[in-house]
Amino acid sequence: MDQGNLLQMLVLRGLGTTSLVGDRLRNVSQDWVRSGRLDPNQASALVDDVLKALRGETPELEQQAERQLERNRDVLLQDLGLARQREVDELRGRIDRLEQALRQRQNFNEVPD
Repeated sequence: MDQGNLLQMLVLRGLGTTSLVGDRLRNVSQDWVRSGRLDPNQASALVDDVLKALRGETPELEQQAERQLERNRDVLLQDLGLARQREVDELRGRIDRLEQALRQRQNFNEVPD
C-alpha cells in the first residue's frame, strides 16, 4: 500500500471517528436534557468543548494538561529523590562561588610578607 493512500485512510478514519463521537455525544446530551440532568445550554457547550478537543482546538486545555504533567513530573522526581535541573544549576553556582573564594584565599596566603 502506498504512503499516500495510507495517510488518506488514516485521515478519513479520524474524521469518521470524530463524527461518530460527536453524534453519540449529541444523543447522550439530549437524553440528559430530557431527563433533567443537564441544562440545554450546558449540553451544547459540552458538545462544542468535546468536539474542539477532538479537533485539537483547545490550546488552554493543552496548556493546563502540560502544567499538570510538569507538576506530576516534579512530584515523581521528588519522590524518587532526584534533583530538578534548577536545583542542580543552583548547586553548580554555589560550587563555582566556593571554588572562586578558595582560590582567592589561596592566592592571598601565597603573597610573600
